[in-house]
This record gives sequence, structure tokens and C-alpha cells, in this order.
Amino acid sequence: MDNGGLILLVFLAFLFVWALNRVRRTLRFGPVAYTGVVITFIIVMLALYTQTQR
Repeated sequence: MDNGGLILLVFLAFLFVWALNRVRRTLRFGPVAYTGVVITFIIVMLALYTQTQR
């Protein structure tokens, strides 16, 4: 079983959250908006990952 793609997605998720944290103050995101963006990112990444696992 090849987990290279999944490891890359986890790394990209951490990178995305780190970048969003740095930009959050300038965009004035509240906690609900921040959570919504992170959940949306996770859903999109999981959808892309499952599409490539055929």
C-alpha cells in the first residue's frame, strides 16, 4: 500500500493551516470562519485523494 500521497496531503494540510494562521489577522477571520476554511480544505483534499486511488 502506497502512503506517499497521504503523507504529502498531511504535510500540505499543516502548511495550509500555518499560512492561514499568518494571514488570519489581516483577513479578520473569526473562529467560525477559520474552522470553516480548514474543514473545507480537509474535505477537498480527501476528495482529491480518493479520486487518485483507483
